[in-house]
Amino acid sequence: MSTQDAGADPAAPEPEKPAGPASPADGAGEGTGDTPPEEQDQRQNAWSARRDLVNHSPWNVTGGVVGADHHGISGGHFTGSVHLGSKTEIVYQFGGGAAAHSSGEVPAATLERLAARFVTGADGAFDALAERLRAERVLVLSGARFTGRRTAALMLLHRVGAVPVRVLDRATGPGELAGRVEAGGHLLCDPLTRRDRPLREAHLLAARDRLAEKDAYLVVTVGPTAALEDVAPAAWRPPAPAAVLEAHLRAETDGAEATVRRLLALPAVGDFLGRRHQLREAARYAAVLARYAAGEVEERRIERFSLDALEGQVQEWFEQDEEALHLRDKAFLVALAAFDGGPYALTAELSDLLYALLQKTDDPSRPAGVPVFGTHIGKRLQLARAELYPDVEQTEWGPVEQLKARYEDDRAARVLLREVWTGHPSARPALIAWLQRLAGDGRPLVRTRAAATAAVLAYTDLPSAMALVIEAWATSGRFRHRLVAVNALTLAHLLGTPNVPRILDAWCESEDRRLRWVAIRTHGLIGPGRPVEALAALRAAARHQYAREDPDELLTAELAESVELLLLSPAGDRVLSELIRTMYDDRAVLELAVRGFVRACRHTEDDERYGRPLVLHWYARAATGHDPAAHHIATLWRTALGDRAHTDDARDVLHHWVLAAERDRTVEWELAALLPALVTTTSEHQRLDHLLRTKPGEDGAPPPPVADRLLTVLPRPPH
Repeated sequence: MSTQDAGADPAAPEPEKPAGPASPADGAGEGTGDTPPEEQDQRQNAWSARRDLVNHSPWNVTGGVVGADHHGISGGHFTGSVHLGSKTEIVYQFGGGAAAHSSGEVPAATLERLAARFVTGADGAFDALAERLRAERVLVLSGARFTGRRTAALMLLHRVGAVPVRVLDRATGPGELAGRVEAGGHLLCDPLTRRDRPLREAHLLAARDRLAEKDAYLVVTVGPTAALEDVAPAAWRPPAPAAVLEAHLRAETDGAEATVRRLLALPAVGDFLGRRHQLREAARYAAVLARYAAGEVEERRIERFSLDALEGQVQEWFEQDEEALHLRDKAFLVALAAFDGGPYALTAELSDLLYALLQKTDDPSRPAGVPVFGTHIGKRLQLARAELYPDVEQTEWGPVEQLKARYEDDRAARVLLREVWTGHPSARPALIAWLQRLAGDGRPLVRTRAAATAAVLAYTDLPSAMALVIEAWATSGRFRHRLVAVNALTLAHLLGTPNVPRILDAWCESEDRRLRWVAIRTHGLIGPGRPVEALAALRAAARHQYAREDPDELLTAELAESVELLLLSPAGDRVLSELIRTMYDDRAVLELAVRGFVRACRHTEDDERYGRPLVLHWYARAATGHDPAAHHIATLWRTALGDRAHTDDARDVLHHWVLAAERDRTVEWELAALLPALVTTTSEHQRLDHLLRTKPGEDGAPPPPVADRLLTVLPRPPH
């Protein structure tokens, strides 16, 4: 990829450099003596940076940032509700879950209550498991947590008539099983096995002999990571949450079929079932719905239940101790939240980096270490309630198919980041250091996700996120870090974070040119939602630059690029009208308008070298519909071609349009519609006539044939 300077071709991408130091530099300049050599890097032009933001953001931002269509975000805000959650404490129980690891006898009433609500499934798998237990006396049932495996185990014992049922303490060692057998049924949930103390076949055989003597039965439930040796567990396939919800509703409403159908038809229930909730959550929801039907709870309670359940799950993940959920797994949950919907391998790689940083916080005296080989991908995603899927990822080398991972619930990522940031402040130093490392990474995807993560933190806690994360990037001596600050502020604004425009206005007036750079570029991205205000801020900054004895060429270029983005945004018509209204106020504003307009004219569909020019197509569309934008575009073209400071750039762009017209008949017709509008004086006619007759074709060839055809549409020069 070619290097960009302030005046280079805006459609060309910048080169990616290897990741450098993560901490922001305290030098004030770019490529100057006051910037450490390792902090010097290349500025990425606004258009290609915008493309990276659109391609790699976890949310669809094309409508709110810049693009031809609105998709999901409009006017700087999501069109739907954006739920980042609230702190709601919920304790979940399903099937007597509070006694899951206690020893003692399960009351018969509890078993009957579970039997009335239990869903066996339609595939006959439960019946097959019951027959296997009846024949073998002992059954190891494998399944993920919260899939109803404990309830299934109790129901298997109930099905074979094993009464009473005793729950064994999970600390019961595999070698102790035979000695704990009495008449009736026995349940052992998640025994404490280790690699050096696995559950072996010999333990089960010894228990089976004892069970046969006592006419008893035993079910052992294990998770995906249990240590087993020569034991083939039976897989538990849970029923669908919809079936569990319906069964529990019938039990809770005493079989009132009309009430059950009415409750299942509620929009809130449909939303709940569409989010792949756990069975324990479906069971608890049934109880809340029954109370709603009885008039005991408000509708808002059933509408919020899904989000409350998600928050409860996230809180549970991070409140569990290391034995229940290892620190490495918690680091993966955070990394998946930051890279939700991103490549799995990248998420796993960067989660290990976060794990090492969290270890350092947890125990600074212990050298940070990451196991080279860890949990299997399937088990890891099962724990996270996430899924793996193939999808295309946009890269600087073109689209590439990747294996991606995402949370099953699309709200989980933001809820989780909020919980970690506000609920576990001890994790902040590691999280901040991790984000700083991500911001210096050489991959656009990684840097964009660092910005998106900071945006969620800003939505949650703006003062802390600004002070600890975003301001450090904004004042960095590296363009790369400052661009992450731009993206973070942009995405925070799109999420609905208050006061972002106020921050930008203050930074536009700052003495720190780095803050001014960030503010100017961010105005170009959030401006589609507030074009009049954004252009007013850019005009003020342009006047400030123009009045200086030594204007900053970098900031002048940034101002033009922000206008370029705004013109090509969904608010382009309003931007164009505002530019025309104000551009003759003074020279600074005229420079801003014309320079930004000429840059916008360089862009083509999909950034193809000879693709359809976006502004030319805009003109043709507007002219057909008698839209004022057509007149405004022609006015800006005549101004650019007639201004000594901009005529060379404008003629270069127009020449490129002629070459594109040679390859595309549609472009030729659109250009033929524009050219007559550019001739209102003799000098304008002479200028275009000279360009079409003398500008060469590709590689110095004579003017292309299309130039002769376009000459015929030029009107006679006015007398």
